Amino acid sequence: MCHFTQRSSTSLFPKLCNIFWRFHHTSTSHLCSCSKTISDEKYQDPFQLGRKDLKNLYEDIKKELLVSAAELKEMCDYYFDGKGKAFRPMIVVLMARACNIHHNNSKEVQASQRSVAIIAEMIHTASLVHDDVIDDANSRRGKRTLNQIWGERKAVLAGDFILSAASVALARIGNTTIISVLTQVIEDLVRGEFLQLGSKENENERFAHYLEKTFKKTASLIANSCKAVSILGCPDPKVHEIAYQYGKNVGIAFQLIDDVLDFTSCADHLGKPTAADLKLGLATGPVLFACRQFPEMNAMIMRRFSKPGDVERARKYVLQSDGVQQTTYLARRYCHAASREIRKLRPSPEREALVHLTEMVLTRDK
Repeated sequence: MCHFTQRSSTSLFPKLCNIFWRFHHTSTSHLCSCSKTISDEKYQDPFQLGRKDLKNLYEDIKKELLVSAAELKEMCDYYFDGKGKAFRPMIVVLMARACNIHHNNSKEVQASQRSVAIIAEMIHTASLVHDDVIDDANSRRGKRTLNQIWGERKAVLAGDFILSAASVALARIGNTTIISVLTQVIEDLVRGEFLQLGSKENENERFAHYLEKTFKKTASLIANSCKAVSILGCPDPKVHEIAYQYGKNVGIAFQLIDDVLDFTSCADHLGKPTAADLKLGLATGPVLFACRQFPEMNAMIMRRFSKPGDVERARKYVLQSDGVQQTTYLARRYCHAASREIRKLRPSPEREALVHLTEMVLTRDK
């Protein structure tokens, strides 16, 4: 596992950086050929298909978070209110079924595989709580953040508690390989946050840095959760690789679209303030692509948009450039890669739902 993780997180990113240059130097008319959807095929609705296995998901998470301290319980209940789409758990249970069917035609999700879905959502939520503290965010999912209501110190402790409860649930699975795979996610989250604190002067390195941060902060959780359920359901290492690659590519695409929405969606619809990344001093995909057309943005990137007027100017440059379009096309490339991977499995409704999910990632508006 360690060998695979190291290869995935080092040799991967120079290749991703090359994609950036190919996209920049390719004409828009050629890029449009990548935008053709395969929506004429008959798909299974991922949310309908995964509903059975996700029933009572948030109630089960709350059982993992049993605590005597009333205030801590209130904070946990505030985030796990059952109103989320459970995007990550849904991918995990669909991947579990697809791998099970591929291996022995079993259509049932094992208890340990469902536990991975629960753990994935807990790790994700803990990371959001900590991110909101680091970013001093005041809204998330359309409501006030924990740090705004209860203060930074208590929010950090709540995030720590959720993470510790996820670790206990992980240990209960009793499989050392699964523990190793999912603890890699926690390490990647921390390393990703440190990457986000830094920046690169060289444009090539800057984009590779951005993609590596994106992988560690967003895609690693989906990739390794998919890999974990594939290990539990099928002994074939090739299937584990397929699951991992699907999760990695979907995860990166998801974040790329998230970075696009930061420029194109209104705050009320998105559930959090727009241009939030610029205000935090972060240069995401749309900014890095726009920088090629407006080189004056380089100085703003290096000073992390800290001068008065930088955020507004940078946003204007991005919207005047093809940065949003280029980032969307790049996300589409990752989704196509994810579709190619998952199609290597035996045909099943779950497999088709995972293919459909790649289109949903590209067309989401919040």
